[in-house]
Parts: sequence; C-alpha cells; structure tokens
Amino acid sequence: MNEEIETEILNILMKMAKRLEHIEDIVFNQDNVLLKAGLVRAGTPAPKVEQNPTNMPDGDMISKMDWDQLNNLAKKITGE
Repeated sequence: MNEEIETEILNILMKMAKRLEHIEDIVFNQDNVLLKAGLVRAGTPAPKVEQNPTNMPDGDMISKMDWDQLNNLAKKITGE
C-alpha cells in the first residue's frame, strides 16, 4: 500500500513537471504568445514616487530652523 501511494505521488509530480515545462516553453518562447496577444505590454510607464509629497520639512531642515520658523510651521500644521 505504501509503495502504491509513493508511485502515485511520483506520477503526479512527473505530470506537474511536464506541465510546468510546457508553460515555460510558452512564456519564454521567441514567439511569446502573451506579448503578441497584448496581455503583457513591454515598456509600460513606471509610477513616479515623490520624495516629499506633503512638502513637510524633514528632521535635518527642522534642526536648522529658528524659533519663528518653527512657530510658523506649527501654525501651518494645526491650521491656525
């Protein structure tokens, strides 16, 4: 019984390996079916990530501010 289960598992794994090889052939083939079908687009624009979208000063800028600038920043943040 144990050998039957091991043989069946081995057969399933071999079938899965063959299917994976077939999928790899389709995806990596020179005549890439997905690209030709328009499902995958090469050269799509990359999203732009802004470094400081809120325009809030970082720790270095805050450390160089004087008290008047800090008070103005605090008023700006609280909406006064």
